[in-house]
Amino acid sequence: MRRPWRHAAFTGLISLLGVVWYACWLVTGAGPAAVGYLFMPLGLLGAVAALHALLRDAPLDPVGRRFWRTLEVAGALMAAGYAVLAGAAFRTDPVLPPMPVSAAALAGVGLLLAMVAVAMVPLGVSTWYERGKQWLDRSIAFLGCATLLWHFGLVPMITSPEPWSTSVLAVVLLAFVFAAGAITKVTYIAGGPVDRISVRLVAMTGLTAAGVAWLAVAHSADGAVPAQAVFMPLAPLLLALAVLRQRYASATPPRRTGVWLPYLAVIAVDVPLAQVLFGHNDLSDGLAEGRIVVSAAALVMTLVSVRQLVINRDNARLLREREASEARLLHEAGHDTLTGLANRRLFRERLDAALATGDTTVLLVDLDDFNAINDSLGHDVGDELLTAFARTLRAAAGDAGQPARLAGDEFAVLITAPGRDEEVAARIMTAIAAPIGAHRLLVHASAGIAAAAAGTPASQLLRRADAAMYTAKQRGKANWVRYAEGMERPAQADALLGGDLRRALDAGEFRVFYQPLVDLADRRVIGVEALVRWEHPERGLISPAEFIPAAERTGLIVPLGRFVLRETTRQAAAWLAEFGPEVLQKAGPNVSVRQLHDPDFVADVRAALADSGLPAEHLVLELTESAVLRGTQVLRVLHEIHDMGVRLALDDFGTGESSLSLLHTFPAAIVKLDKSFVDGIELDEPNTPAAEARQAVARAVVQLAGAFGLDTVAEGIESGEQAERLARLGYTVGQGYHFGRPVPPEDITALLAAQRRLGLAA
Repeated sequence: MRRPWRHAAFTGLISLLGVVWYACWLVTGAGPAAVGYLFMPLGLLGAVAALHALLRDAPLDPVGRRFWRTLEVAGALMAAGYAVLAGAAFRTDPVLPPMPVSAAALAGVGLLLAMVAVAMVPLGVSTWYERGKQWLDRSIAFLGCATLLWHFGLVPMITSPEPWSTSVLAVVLLAFVFAAGAITKVTYIAGGPVDRISVRLVAMTGLTAAGVAWLAVAHSADGAVPAQAVFMPLAPLLLALAVLRQRYASATPPRRTGVWLPYLAVIAVDVPLAQVLFGHNDLSDGLAEGRIVVSAAALVMTLVSVRQLVINRDNARLLREREASEARLLHEAGHDTLTGLANRRLFRERLDAALATGDTTVLLVDLDDFNAINDSLGHDVGDELLTAFARTLRAAAGDAGQPARLAGDEFAVLITAPGRDEEVAARIMTAIAAPIGAHRLLVHASAGIAAAAAGTPASQLLRRADAAMYTAKQRGKANWVRYAEGMERPAQADALLGGDLRRALDAGEFRVFYQPLVDLADRRVIGVEALVRWEHPERGLISPAEFIPAAERTGLIVPLGRFVLRETTRQAAAWLAEFGPEVLQKAGPNVSVRQLHDPDFVADVRAALADSGLPAEHLVLELTESAVLRGTQVLRVLHEIHDMGVRLALDDFGTGESSLSLLHTFPAAIVKLDKSFVDGIELDEPNTPAAEARQAVARAVVQLAGAFGLDTVAEGIESGEQAERLARLGYTVGQGYHFGRPVPPEDITALLAAQRRLGLAA
C-alpha cells in the first residue's frame, strides 16, 4: 500500500469534524442533533478499511492475522450497529433516542468479538505456575478497574432520574467490561506476534466508554450528543492508529510487564470505597451499591494478601537458589571442573595456610607420556583418563592428604598427616600398576616429594617438589624421588637450555650435516642422512645428545625439525641439479614423534618438496620404532606421506619389541639394521653365542626385508671387515664412520664431484 497512513488520516479527520460540529451546534443550535450520531459509524468504517488493508498487504504471523481479522469483523459489526442508531436518531430526532435492539445487538456482538480478539493475544507464559500468578494479578487489576467503572459510570446511569434503556445499558456494560479486561490484559503483553503498542491502542478504545458514561451522567440527555460526536469517534481513531503502528512495528525484546498494575488496582478500588464510606450520602441511600463496592474492595484485599504470600514464597525460593548458586560458584572457583579436585588457586591457599602454622610436605605427581595418549586416542579418552587418575589419587591420599589438579596432567597432594608422604606415594604407584579408567589404560606417573619448615614460601616448596619430580623422570619415570639439596640445578639448566634453543633458532645457529650412505658393492655414495648440529657462539659445536632431548621436552623439536626438513630438501635438490638424478638416490632427515603429532607436519613435507623442487622419491624420512608405535593417528599421517611418494625408513630396526608386526602395518620402504648388531659382526668366533646371535639377527633382518620387498641399510660400520661381512649376508647399502663422519654440505659436494670425475675417468 502506497499510503498506509491515509485511513488513520481519514478517521482523524472524522474525529476532528465531530469536535468542530459539536462546537458550532453548541453555540448556534443550528441543525438537527442527529448529525452527531454520524461520526461514530463513519469513523468505524475508516478503521475497518485500515484493518482490511493491513490484512491484505502486510506479512503477519498466523496469531497476529487472527487477532486483526477478528477486530475487522468486530469493527464492521459495531459500524453497522451505530449506523442503525444514527438512522433511528434521524427518524425521531430527539437528543437521546432510544437505542434499537438491532443496533444494541450488533454493537454488543462487536464488543464481544473485540474482547475475544484481545483475550487471544498470547502472553508468552509457558508454565501453569506462572499462568496462575499472572491470573491472580490480572484478577486484582480487573476487579479494581471494574469497581471504579461500576461506581462512577454504570451505577449513576442505572440510578439516573431519566432512566436509560436496557439496550444502551447492555452496550455500556459490555464496553465497561471490555475496557477493564483489555487494560488488564495488555499490561502483561511483553512482546510477540502482535505489536505491544498496537494492542495498547486497541485497549484504549475501551476508555471512550468511560468518557461516554461520565458525559451521560453529568449532563443527562444532553450528554449523548458530545458523547456521540466528540468522545466515541476517538475509538476508531485509536484503532486506525493501532493498525498504522503494526505496519511500522519492528521486533522488540520482551520485557517485564504488569509489575505495578495490582497496586494501582488497590488504589483504584479505594476511591469508590472512600466515597461510599465517607461521602455526603448516607450508606443506606445506596445500600446495594455500597455492599458491592465494599465486597469488591474486600475481595481485592484478599487477593492481594494471597499475592503477597505467593511473592514471599517466590522470594524465599529465589533466595535459596541464589545461596545455592553462590555456593556452586564458590566451589567452582576453587575446584577443577573436569576432575572435581581442588584447583591451583585453592591448593595454594591451603598450602599457604599450612606453611603459616607448621612443617608442610607436598607430593607433586605428573603422568608420564600423557600427550601421546591424547594424540593417539583423542582428547575425550585423555579427559576420561585424567578423571580416573583423579579418583585413584583421591583414594590413595585418603585421610593423609588433600589432592589437587594444578594443570594438564600435573597433580599435587598436600600431606596433612606427618610422616605418611612415602606411604601415599607408594599407594599411588601401586594403584596405577593395574589399568585404570573405562578404557582400562595402563599409565605411569613420576612423583616428587618435598618438605619445608613453617614460614617457607610456597613457591620455593613447589620448586623443590618439581625438581624432585624432574629427577624421577630423568631416572626412568614411573617412580618417586624425595628432594635433596641441589636437585633443582639440572631442571634449571634444562629450562635455560630451552630458552637458549629458542634464541638459537631465531639466530640461525643450527646447521645440517650429512653422513654418506654407500653402495657396499662399489663403495659409491648413493645417499645421505641429515643430522642437525648446533654451532653455539660461545660453547662451540654442541652434541645432539645434549640439546635434542631438551628440544623434545620443550616442544622446540617441531620448528627445529621443520628447519632440518626444508634445508635437506633444498640441499638435495641443489645436488641433483649439479650432479644429475643418479648421483643421489636418497636424502634422509630424522623425524621425531612430536613432529608426527604436529597437525601441520604433512603440509610441511608437501611445502618443502614444492619449494625446493626435489622429487618426492628422493626424500627418505627416518623414524624409530618407538615413534611409529603411537596409535592410529600417527599411522594415518605416515600413510598420507607415503601416498605423496616420499619413502619411509625404519631406523634402529631390530631393537624394538614389535619389529616384525610393524612390517605389516607400517608403509616402510627401507629398514636400517641397528649398530648394536653390526658391532663385532666381523669377528670369526663361531662358538661364541654373542657372535652367532649378531650374525643371526643381521641375516634374519635382510631376509625379512627381502620377503617384504624392502631395501636394507646397515648402520654403524666402522671397518672394511664389517662391510665385507654384511655384503656377504646380503646388505647392499652401508653407513658409518668407515665411510665418513657427518660433515658440512660442502664436503659432500666435494665428495660427489670427485666421484663424478672418477666415473668419467673410468
